[in-house]
Amino acid sequence: MNSSLFPFALLCFTSFFTLTNPLGTMPVFLTMTHGMSDKERQSIARRATIVSFITLMVFVFAGQFLFKFFGISTNGFRIAGGVIIFKIGFDMLQARYTAMKLKDEEIKTYADDISITPLGIPMLCGPGAIANAIVLMQDAQSYEMKGVLIGVIALIYVITFFILRASTRLVRLIGETGNNVMMRLMGLILMVIAVECFVSGVKPILVDIVKQGASF
Repeated sequence: MNSSLFPFALLCFTSFFTLTNPLGTMPVFLTMTHGMSDKERQSIARRATIVSFITLMVFVFAGQFLFKFFGISTNGFRIAGGVIIFKIGFDMLQARYTAMKLKDEEIKTYADDISITPLGIPMLCGPGAIANAIVLMQDAQSYEMKGVLIGVIALIYVITFFILRASTRLVRLIGETGNNVMMRLMGLILMVIAVECFVSGVKPILVDIVKQGASF
């Protein structure tokens, strides 16, 4: 195995697992599916993970086209993505998963197809995950690395499905304190990844500015 594949795979796994945050999604998932049978919850979890995976794959493969179409530089996107991911990590560090609060009437509105919105998008596949997918696809220099990225994303959503499927038991097992501790740890990891992403975008821009300044 290429020596660069394992670190890249580890980066993909940790970043996507923290951004998808299936453990933090469990309480919201249980709230939105309150009163439903285990079979109905399983069906919703399956659709949500499939929708999230397909959405992310679209951005993984269409990322370069979007860059060219809108005239966006990769480095600029890294900076923006780093800021978005840092914000998500900062919220997780304070045990705040999302600012979205669902009221009873909103839950009833989403009950028909909550697997797409808000569970699939933006909870399991939000702007942070999309930005991370596009940036990592840009970093994947070989077909092996691209394959690892796609495989890890698929693995993450398979794990997410099983976590949501067992959410009732896991919430009782982990408890609120355990869930908060785990969320803070994942938030810290995510903030470190965000800083690396931000720096990797700023550094080439600063180098170009210095070179242009030296040429005058």
